[in-house]
Amino acid sequence: MTVTTEHAHPTELTSDSAPNVFDRYARSRRLAPAAFSMAAATVESATLLALSDLVARIADSEFSIFATCAIASVALLQSVGLYSPAAMSAPRRNFGRVAAAWTFAASATLALFHLAGGLPIGGTAVALFFVTGLAGLALTRPILAEATQALRHKGLLQRNVIIYGSGGSGDALIETLAADVNSDVRVCGVFDDRGGDRAGAVSQVPLLGNIEDLKAFVRMHRIDMLIMALPLAAEARVAMLAQRVTELPIDIRLAATSSMLRFHKSAYSYIGSVPVIDLSRRPISGWSAAAKWLFDKVIASIAILLLAPVMLAVALAVKLESKGPVIFRQKRYGFNNELIEVFKFRSMYTDRTDASAAKLVTKGDPRVTRVGRVIRKTSLDELPQLFNVLLGTLSLVGPRPHATQAKAADRLYPDVVDGYFARHKVKPGITGWAQINGWRGETDTAEKIQKRVEFDLAYIENWSVWFDLCILVKTPRALLSTDNAY
Repeated sequence: MTVTTEHAHPTELTSDSAPNVFDRYARSRRLAPAAFSMAAATVESATLLALSDLVARIADSEFSIFATCAIASVALLQSVGLYSPAAMSAPRRNFGRVAAAWTFAASATLALFHLAGGLPIGGTAVALFFVTGLAGLALTRPILAEATQALRHKGLLQRNVIIYGSGGSGDALIETLAADVNSDVRVCGVFDDRGGDRAGAVSQVPLLGNIEDLKAFVRMHRIDMLIMALPLAAEARVAMLAQRVTELPIDIRLAATSSMLRFHKSAYSYIGSVPVIDLSRRPISGWSAAAKWLFDKVIASIAILLLAPVMLAVALAVKLESKGPVIFRQKRYGFNNELIEVFKFRSMYTDRTDASAAKLVTKGDPRVTRVGRVIRKTSLDELPQLFNVLLGTLSLVGPRPHATQAKAADRLYPDVVDGYFARHKVKPGITGWAQINGWRGETDTAEKIQKRVEFDLAYIENWSVWFDLCILVKTPRALLSTDNAY
């Protein structure tokens, strides 16, 4: 575990000065845990498949049966977290779980083949396969552990963590994390709203400010997790803090080390040896994020190829009707409230465009061109955002990105809806759950933006690749309803 060491004693910093202190930590290039886990799983899959082929040749048995067992075993190992950087870095401590997962998955797969009447394998071949596969795992795990440690020492596999709560609880938590040599956690700073002597002192880790500074720090840096070093008895304080940080796209945990209450160990998750209670998980993370990334890139690439003639026709129509660029670039709020540049076909006269969307487009708006009215009603103006998907600033499906000055009933969206920014916990999308349920177009009332946010949060809570696919399939039909699109 790594702790920051720029300061021998805690130093109080504002959110403005914090980036200078932690720039090389929180903005450093890192290998995504999902990508690492996928690479480790690929290595062990290749090893087990090679051994399956060897056993099949020696025992003159069906390779496909052994290969199915190998893939099932890797899938189980991944599902129980045994390809995480923390698990891979401690092969001895975790090998019992690895062996149990291998035995269970292989046995269950062979049993299914037997029940289906297709297991023409003798007991000797089965025993040889079990022993050989277990030996293969015993060989690859230490090698992968060395690779894990090498990547960690380069700072590529560390999770950036911040702690809320200083004094004795915060000190004890940091010391416990630092004592675990297999931990993949880097503590970047401590935050606390209590001023003066009550804030305490945290050795080697700076005190960076209060809850507002914490939120600003997460917005500016790549932070993965917040751990609250507060006693369970401080219910009101825990609840208040959890409510104020719920919009942040990070994992939120409550350290259970400072409580005298002890639950069954299954009630906790662990960060190294530290038991924690999960309060909030970052949505669409790990392998789910990898699946969504792949889904976006493949479908967007296919869509661009198929819709290229349509986009060329729209571009030509925009260019012929009025002077100015074909593509309109607009700043909008993206993931974690970051400002992103979104592409659209220009639908307004060049001298009347409104980059910040300070004024809503209304029915018969004189700023909109004739071509613009058509492409806005049919959402053809949004097609260039497929290139945003390839660039990584948008997803195909997600909460629609809103312009910086977008309003409902003459009030900015965040002023209308409590917890509005929680919709930015995931990457915004070209289409979304709100849009296919009729909540698209003009937001002239508070109810319209409230409903959008309600559907956006429901999407985040229930996300799956199948959900994305369902929304995409239903989007063309939803576009036929143009009552609110001007």
